[in-house]
Amino acid sequence: MGSPFVQKRRKDEQETGKAIFLVVKKIRDAIFDETFKPGDRLPEEQLGKMFNVSRSPVREVLLALEKEGTVVMEPYKGATVKPLSPKEAFDIGDLRLSLITLVAKPAYRRLSPSDFDLAYGLAKQTTRTNSAKEYFECDRRFWDIIFEKAQRPILWEVFRQLDERLTRYNPLVLKLFPDPATRPRQREVLIEFLRKGEVDEAVRALKKLYLAVVHQITDHLETGG
Repeated sequence: MGSPFVQKRRKDEQETGKAIFLVVKKIRDAIFDETFKPGDRLPEEQLGKMFNVSRSPVREVLLALEKEGTVVMEPYKGATVKPLSPKEAFDIGDLRLSLITLVAKPAYRRLSPSDFDLAYGLAKQTTRTNSAKEYFECDRRFWDIIFEKAQRPILWEVFRQLDERLTRYNPLVLKLFPDPATRPRQREVLIEFLRKGEVDEAVRALKKLYLAVVHQITDHLETGG
C-alpha cells in the first residue's frame, strides 16, 4: 500500500503527468490552427495562464516539445515554435518514405478486408479535410494501421516521432493544396494497389505522389513562399 506520503506523491506525479500530456496536446492544437506559428515565442507565463497550469509543468512541456523537434529553447530568450526548414522537410520526408517502403510488404500480408476498408476511409478523410488537426489525426491513424500490421514496432515508433516533428508543417500542406479535389491521393493509391496484391506498384505509386508533395513544400520554403 505504502505510506500516505508515498501515495500522495504518486498521485501528484500522475496528476502532473496528465497535465503535461494535456498541455502538449493543446499546444499542438494551437499550432494546427495557427494560434502559434513557426517562429512565435512561447512565454511560460502566458502558456500557464492560457492553459490554467503552473509554470513547472509548462517547463516540462516545453522541454518535451524541444526533444521532439517542435520547439527551440534558447538561453535568455525562452521557447519558440521551431521555424520551418526545407532541409528538415526533405529529410523527414525521405526518412518516412524509407520506413513506409520497409513495412509495405509485411503489412500487406496481414491486412484483412476490414483493415483495408478502415485504412481507405481514413485515407479519403485525410485528403478531403481542410482542418490541419483532422489531417494529422487521420494520417496518424492510417499509418498506425499499416505499421501495426507490419509488426515492426521500432519502425513504428520512429515513424510516430517523425510525425510529431511534422506537426508544424501540416497547416502549410493544406495551404499548398487548398482544393481537396486536386490534392495528391498517395494514401488512397497505396491501398488501391495493395488490395490488388500489387505491392511493388503500390510503393512506386505512393513514392511518386509523396515526393511531389515533399518537393512542393521544400520549393515553397526555399523561395520564401
